[in-house]
Parts: sequence; C-alpha cells; structure tokens
Amino acid sequence: MGAARAHIVFPKELMAEIDAQVGPRGRSAFLAELAKKEINRRKLLAFLERGEVIWKDEDHPELAEGSYKWVRSLRDDWDKRVDEKFAQSDGE
Repeated sequence: MGAARAHIVFPKELMAEIDAQVGPRGRSAFLAELAKKEINRRKLLAFLERGEVIWKDEDHPELAEGSYKWVRSLRDDWDKRVDEKFAQSDGE
C-alpha cells in the first residue's frame, strides 16, 4: 500500500499525549493504526445495523435438533474413540 501525506491539525495537549505514548517519530504509524481500527469499527456497526441474516438454519443441519444435542454427540464420539484407544492399548 502506498503512502500519502496529509496535513492534520490537533490540539497541542492531544499531540503532547500522543508523543508521550509513541514519540514524535511514531505519530504516523500510531494515527494510521487508530484510523484503520475506527474504519473497521464503523464498517462493523454499519453491517450490524443492516440486520442482515448471516446464519441460515439450512446451512447447519447438524444443529437442527439444537446445539446441546450436537455438542453431546461430539462428546459421545470423542468418548467412544478414547475408550477404543484405551481398549487397544490394554490388549497389546
């Protein structure tokens, strides 16, 4: 990504606080990072305000009977595999 210069005016007190945190040579990187975070935050808020549905039940049939049953099945499968592994090691 290329860089561009911008003339930005800050209150003296704010600039002193920024310098105290990152030093005068760290201003650009610090302000660029803050600007990027703020842009991402605003994009996220705009997305959330649209109320768009992103989770569709038909895309997750494994959860049709509820997340509890799905998690329970994962745990049961894990327990079964562990039991089988221990049974194999006992027979060796």
